[in-house]
Amino acid sequence: MPPAYKPMTAVQSFDVAILGAGLAGRLSAWLLVRAGARVALVERGGPDGSGSAAHVAAAMLAPLAESAIAERRIVDLGIASVDLWRTWIQELPEPVFFQEDGTLVVWHTRDRSEVSLFTGRMRAVAPPELVQARLRALDGNGVGQIEPALAGRFPQGLLLQGEGQLDNRGAMRALLSCAIEEGLHCVWEAGEIDADALPALGIKAGVVLDCRGLGARAAWTDAAGPQGQALPGLRGLRGEVARVHAPDVKLHRPVRLLHPRYPIYIAPKPNDLYVIGATEIESEDDSPMSVRSALELLSAAHSLHPAFGEARVLELNVQRRPTRPDHLPAIRVDQQSRVVRVNGLYRHGWLIAPAVTEAACHVVRAMLDGDPAAHAVPAALRWPGMIAPVHEPASNVLTGAGGTLH
Repeated sequence: MPPAYKPMTAVQSFDVAILGAGLAGRLSAWLLVRAGARVALVERGGPDGSGSAAHVAAAMLAPLAESAIAERRIVDLGIASVDLWRTWIQELPEPVFFQEDGTLVVWHTRDRSEVSLFTGRMRAVAPPELVQARLRALDGNGVGQIEPALAGRFPQGLLLQGEGQLDNRGAMRALLSCAIEEGLHCVWEAGEIDADALPALGIKAGVVLDCRGLGARAAWTDAAGPQGQALPGLRGLRGEVARVHAPDVKLHRPVRLLHPRYPIYIAPKPNDLYVIGATEIESEDDSPMSVRSALELLSAAHSLHPAFGEARVLELNVQRRPTRPDHLPAIRVDQQSRVVRVNGLYRHGWLIAPAVTEAACHVVRAMLDGDPAAHAVPAALRWPGMIAPVHEPASNVLTGAGGTLH
């Protein structure tokens, strides 16, 4: 793990200062330093990323499965992001578990009414050609053939071909290590920070890229559009995830169990680890998981495969995901203050972060190059409406650094 850097005593200039070392912050840092930018990454916590939602997530890359509960924009961002992950994982200097063997969807017989709801929503939202190419109905034998551990347990299932997952914690480590090797400067344990706090840390930046998630709530609440209208704010949505060691289960790919009350996903990771989670809870509460929630989550896993009853519970995690009212990500660009804000990844962080952060980094590079319409640069990246200019009071602490990237 990289050492924790202390704040500098003398002011140094950087092209970009990134606030927040969660997934968006690390991806952005990696992309920008590889493009030749001088980048400082500032994080309120430590380098292990344990305070971020990305640290506890299952990191499933499943745009078709998510279409049953998400908007078309999420599906499109997810498709693009899976392609980016496939390329970027190969470019990291250390191996990161990455898999594209599909998602298996199963259900107990009493819950078969959930299937038509799931597939109906999927067909209504996802691109028809994607559904046609990837959705495969299975009988009981088919379920057993692709997941022998579930043979005889489910009479039917669905295979969503081509979907994937990765090792979230391994990817977080690799992104940071690679960026530091490329010259990234890090400031850890900085506490609650914003753009105005950078001079006290010895940082002068040409552009600030704010990736703080819920830590940036105040900035999003107060932002105003070109005509003075209020822009949507943020709220936190509680997610609960268990991490268990279950050497007797032997699942190969992510499995989703349809259920009217307790729909869960189970993502197998290397070394017989499994990440078990459910849908979000509309709550800002970040207290530890309740006994009831733990029982429901683990009982649903046990109903999928009885060997989960002998699994060892390693972690019961709770995290709040930064969510906008429309459940879509957004990038806000303040040309005057030279601040770019990325937020609203919601429950889709690992699925959509590559496409979102790639667009944000295009904006940052355009601002460094002096483009007066930086917010419009990524229009060619197929995400119209995700990026918009805002007008906030100018800050005099961000100017004086920066340059042209080539």
